[in-house]
Amino acid sequence: VNPEVIPLTMSSLFLIHLPALEIARWDLECEFNNTDHRTELNGVEQLIVRRGQPFTINLHLLVCFNGSYSIPVPFSPPCLLPGPQPSDQYGTRASFGLTDQIDTSRWSAAVTSPPGYMVSLSICSPPDAPIGRWRLTLGQGGLVEFVLLYNPWCTGDVVYMDSEEKLAEYVLAQDGIIYRGSWKYLIPTPWNFGQFEDGILEACLRILEMNPKCLRNPGKDASGRKNPIYVSRVLSAMVNCNDDKGVLLGRWTDDYDGGVSPLSWKGSVEILRNWDTNACQPVRFGQCWVFAAVACSVSRALGIPCRVVTNYNSAHDTNSNLVIERYVDENGQLVQKSRDMIWNYHCWVENWMTRPDLKPGYDGWQAMDPTPQEKSEGVYCCGPIPLKAIKEGELTYKYDAPFVFAEVNADVHTFMKRKDGSTEKIISSVQVGLKISTKSVGSDRREDITHLYKYPEGSDEEREAFTKANHQNKLLQQQTNAGLLIAIKVSAEMKKGCDFDVFAVVTNNTPNGKKCRLVFGSRAVSYNGILGENCGFKDLLNVELAPGEEKRVPLRMNYSKYAENLTEDNLIRLGALLLDYGTQEAYLAVRNVVLENPEIKVRILGEPKENRKLVAEITLQNPLPVPLQNCCFTVEGSNLTGGQIITEKLNSTVEPGQDAKVKIYFTPTHSGQRKLVVDFDSNKLCHVKGYRNVIIGK
Repeated sequence: VNPEVIPLTMSSLFLIHLPALEIARWDLECEFNNTDHRTELNGVEQLIVRRGQPFTINLHLLVCFNGSYSIPVPFSPPCLLPGPQPSDQYGTRASFGLTDQIDTSRWSAAVTSPPGYMVSLSICSPPDAPIGRWRLTLGQGGLVEFVLLYNPWCTGDVVYMDSEEKLAEYVLAQDGIIYRGSWKYLIPTPWNFGQFEDGILEACLRILEMNPKCLRNPGKDASGRKNPIYVSRVLSAMVNCNDDKGVLLGRWTDDYDGGVSPLSWKGSVEILRNWDTNACQPVRFGQCWVFAAVACSVSRALGIPCRVVTNYNSAHDTNSNLVIERYVDENGQLVQKSRDMIWNYHCWVENWMTRPDLKPGYDGWQAMDPTPQEKSEGVYCCGPIPLKAIKEGELTYKYDAPFVFAEVNADVHTFMKRKDGSTEKIISSVQVGLKISTKSVGSDRREDITHLYKYPEGSDEEREAFTKANHQNKLLQQQTNAGLLIAIKVSAEMKKGCDFDVFAVVTNNTPNGKKCRLVFGSRAVSYNGILGENCGFKDLLNVELAPGEEKRVPLRMNYSKYAENLTEDNLIRLGALLLDYGTQEAYLAVRNVVLENPEIKVRILGEPKENRKLVAEITLQNPLPVPLQNCCFTVEGSNLTGGQIITEKLNSTVEPGQDAKVKIYFTPTHSGQRKLVVDFDSNKLCHVKGYRNVIIGK
């Protein structure tokens, strides 16, 4: 059987022998069951239920049922389709008969209707049943298929979460906010997760079926899907395509031939559909926030509570020594000498579950990273690892604790490489693991979750965690009050299209006068730390400072200079290197600045109601000193745009200071609050994001 032809993930075969009953037809009660199991947003055309919770099937008979339950009903669960027959070896076979009442701790079935021509069967799976697609055989030829998902509302399920408000956010919410930008200027970016849109659950099940573990041993893989730890690890590997027929291909250069820029995506729906409908060929291209967002969509679709998090100044430690070594030249410009890097930000996901494989106390949020960075057990995947293990420095705990610990705790050593080839360590104050952020429950506000990963700096608990992790560099670090200080200050508003000043602020805290050299430069940079072209430079050979004196040295950033050098991330790295002629000591300050894009304004015309056409008036003012051409707005939103992307192009040029304006028509299909996600593109201004929350009435 060609697995690409039959994209079915899990099958259980329930064979019900009721010789006294002649079944005319049956009713799966999809609308009732799906609503009861909180899966109705997937549609009511197929039965989609959650484990550990009963569901009902009605059998319509040709003869009257007399109410006798004494006939045994053998059930033969799970087998993989395509795959082997159910086996005792993998715990995918069970037999049981009808009982007086449902037992939610195991496979069970009971008749819940009075005698008559219709029999209501209540069926329940155990809360640790494998998830996926199952089959139920009725009589001599009736075959019913249904999908079984994790159940975070069931106390017996290892993904159980005890807050309805959190479940609404981390399982049912189809849109959200992902944080980008820099730790000094956080940019909330809207994302359409779309886990309940048409065809998305099918794509998620196919991801499980196409994973190499399933292809090698379907029966063992089927059994493994009982466990969200196992499934999270599979998803971490399958969202990227480095080792398998995964969903996304990563690209961290400006060359996007054969695909689209990662910044083009507004949601996961188009990505998952493209992968599913194109024979599991990887979608081109993704970067960390796209990998994380798709993993979040799949986790929520399968019933695992999930959220996307962003770590600012995120360390990428390739040799597991918990140290990031950086080299600069005598002009303070970064020299790429090591694979170790500091990403401006990095996104991953957290999945919620218990960890019975670890000692008590490590349940809850588990970090899982689908961006392909380093191999784990021979595969590009990472996690899940409890946040508490990272916080406590428990680096032997599964999975991949050292890598995640380094992302938020690594020490940064900076060296200056001189022209003669010699190197010397310079004084720098770069920190990693800042402002770890996620969207708040029930609102678009940011929640800072740094405290879940790290103890306060300098605390006894932090020192204990570093001792466990053998992080000697941090333990030995001494905070010194340097005689010379250098910092970088910026203007209040740094908008794309404007000229503005940035400042190197030098302070002499010594009792003696100082004579120094100041090198102040700027370069375009991508979010993962790859440097681009020069955007401005100044070299002052004689900076004299009296005792206690502070000097502010400006560097003018001209649009005409930086415009053509900026990457899509709108980031500029500022570096100020101060050389003390008297002591020969060097001091370095580094800061990344984000140039602010213009605001997209969205106005909803009309009263938002289910199945009633609405109009969105969308406006963006051109902030650049040059005209915008080839202007295009694209819009999508779960349960707003019918699972489609709506595109509206402008035929005219938008002059400086003028508005680009369109009207877009859409018809909401479900009530509740939804995000209308907007993207603007043009020849000079690309991938500007915006959104509007729309409350849809019934």
